[in-house]
Amino acid sequence: MEQERIEEIVGILTNLVSIPSPTGNTEKAISYVEEFLKEVGVETTRNRKGGLIATIPGKDTSSHRMLTAHLDTLGAMVKEIKPSGRLKIDLIGGFKYNSIEGEYCTIETSSGKTYTGTILMHQTSVHVYKDAGKAERNQDNMEIRIDEKVHSAGEVRALGIEVGDFVSFDPRVEVTPSGYIKSRHLDDKASVAILMELIKKIKTDDIELPYTTHFLFSNNEEIGYGGNSNITPETVEYLAVDMGAMGDGQSTDEYTVSICVKDASGPYHYGLRKKLVSLAEEHGIPYKLDIYPYYGSDASAAIRSGHDIVHGLIGPGIDSSHAFERTHKLSLGHTAALLFEYVQSDMVL
Repeated sequence: MEQERIEEIVGILTNLVSIPSPTGNTEKAISYVEEFLKEVGVETTRNRKGGLIATIPGKDTSSHRMLTAHLDTLGAMVKEIKPSGRLKIDLIGGFKYNSIEGEYCTIETSSGKTYTGTILMHQTSVHVYKDAGKAERNQDNMEIRIDEKVHSAGEVRALGIEVGDFVSFDPRVEVTPSGYIKSRHLDDKASVAILMELIKKIKTDDIELPYTTHFLFSNNEEIGYGGNSNITPETVEYLAVDMGAMGDGQSTDEYTVSICVKDASGPYHYGLRKKLVSLAEEHGIPYKLDIYPYYGSDASAAIRSGHDIVHGLIGPGIDSSHAFERTHKLSLGHTAALLFEYVQSDMVL
């Protein structure tokens, strides 16, 4: 894949991860994608859930494809304003409190005003708390220290902060000289960036797709139902583009495209999986087959909601998912290359 395309994906990605979009508060990120697609000449619509749908008409309008990636990320909400002026939080998405200990964050009030803070253990100081290292990282022990001069719940509320305000985590995005991208929220903004660049490539090169193809940028995946609606009756193939999970026993790495054969929802469509492998091998695209044991995608949500579709899942390999994530430009490029071939290929049925 051309280096220029990879660099464009990385540029889009660094912009995306810097836009807060915890599930339930994704408007700014959706608007960013919406404006990007408008500039490349693609019309979009929004569903009632707030997701964005772009459609490129194809030669065959009777059979459709849908590709999806999600813009919503992990985050939190203010659960309680403590008498001390610190905030108790409630998590949004499936992750553990220890993965955000010490993280900088932003609290956004209902009026749109923002305040910064740090997520800490209540028993942080080893000079005061004997068991600081042993205390459980949980909702009761962790809190936000707001970067304002507040010492009571009343002073916090005077700032406009209230229960239900959204909390987003500092992405700390960095692109290293060796080609790694380190950031929170690569799940799934890496795949969103890949789809955005793919759409631009199709439009810029005036490529006629064999089938009408929909691109759904969903905004509720982290809570399980981002991509289970707005699937046209003509849709035959539904491909989720999400992260490949890495860890002990996994074959996924940061340098190839990961093709999921099974996750917690069960096996993905065997025929589509074989088609993706065939395309990768035909075009010399490095790939890994893998099973993600504790994982569900927008494609599995669509199947669970009763849609009669052929479903698949691919994506770049992401290290330390739902924590301090990292991938490599090679994985982004190989995922983009496979998608480019896929949208121009024949369907499996």
